[in-house]
Amino acid sequence: MSKSDYTAFFALDPFFDVVLEGLRKFVDGEHYFDTLAEDVLFEFLYEFPGWPRETRGRDKLMALYSGYGSTIRLERGDGLAVHPSGDGRVVTLEYEVHGRVLKSGSAYHNRFASIVFIEHRKIVRWRDYMDSLAAWTALTGAT
Repeated sequence: MSKSDYTAFFALDPFFDVVLEGLRKFVDGEHYFDTLAEDVLFEFLYEFPGWPRETRGRDKLMALYSGYGSTIRLERGDGLAVHPSGDGRVVTLEYEVHGRVLKSGSAYHNRFASIVFIEHRKIVRWRDYMDSLAAWTALTGAT
């Protein structure tokens, strides 16, 4: 697919950009979703109401991310640190994303660590850790 085929996911572009910056030497694909194997396994290793602990398959991940832009709009991604294994088959990424919660206008800032497993230049598994308290606070207005 071309990058224009993913316009529905524009709210996540800063996330896509920062992780692709970290993975470009290890994976192939124009867009983040193009770097994923069809049967990719995503593990979300945090507790967040309404969010699954895991999902399998590129199409299911795209469906999961499809509603993101109705809640949060990311403005930038930064703080990237890339830690590849010696053979480049496992890459740990540390990064941050920043944006706004659309309903309240509140700032959204979150930190992530993602462990990415790569085979044949495609992502086959992604283990994601985030600051779930930061997300919860931004979305609910809790302090």
